[in-house]
Amino acid sequence: MKDTILEQEILLLKGLARNDRKASEEIYKQNYNLIQALVVNNNGTADDARDIFQESMVVLFEKARSGTFELNCQIKTYLYSVAKRLWLKKLQQQNRFTEEWNDSGMQVRVDDDIEVHEQKDQEFNLMHQSIQNLGEPCKSLLEAFYFKKKSMQEIAESFGYTNSENAKTQKYKCLMRLKKLFFSQYTKKEP
Repeated sequence: MKDTILEQEILLLKGLARNDRKASEEIYKQNYNLIQALVVNNNGTADDARDIFQESMVVLFEKARSGTFELNCQIKTYLYSVAKRLWLKKLQQQNRFTEEWNDSGMQVRVDDDIEVHEQKDQEFNLMHQSIQNLGEPCKSLLEAFYFKKKSMQEIAESFGYTNSENAKTQKYKCLMRLKKLFFSQYTKKEP
C-alpha cells in the first residue's frame, strides 16, 4: 500500500514536470486546504494562503523539472515544509511573527530549495528590470525575437533594417547591452 501511494506521488510529480494540467490540479486539490490552514491559523489571510501555495508550487515545479529531485516523502509533507518556511519568512519580514505557532509537525528540510527559489526569483526580477531599462529599439527588438518568436526577416521588415543580417547584428548589440545592464547589478549568493 505504501509503495502504491509513493508511486502515485511520483506520477503526479512527473506530470507536474511535464506541465500536465491534471497533475497540477490533483496536487492542488490534495494540498491546498492544508496550506490554507497553515497560513490562516498563523496570522494569515486567504489571499496570503493563495500566494504562499502558489510560491510553494513553483518551488515543487522547479524541483520536479530539475531531474535530480528524489521524492523521499509525500508531496503534502514537502509542500507543507516549503509553505511553512516561506510563510515564516514573510511574517518576519513584515514584523508579524509571534511565538504562538500552530503546526501539524510534518516537515522535511527545504532550506536549500527555498534559497535556490529566492535566488532565481531575484534574478528574474533583475532581468525584468534590465529589460525595462534597456531602451528602444532594443527592448522591442528582443521582445519580438524571444517572446513573440518572430523571425529575423520579420524583425528586419518591421524595424526598418535593410536585411535580416543587419537585424541579427542589432539583436547581438542589444543582447550585449542587456548583459551589461544585468551584470552591473547582479550579485550571486554563494552556497
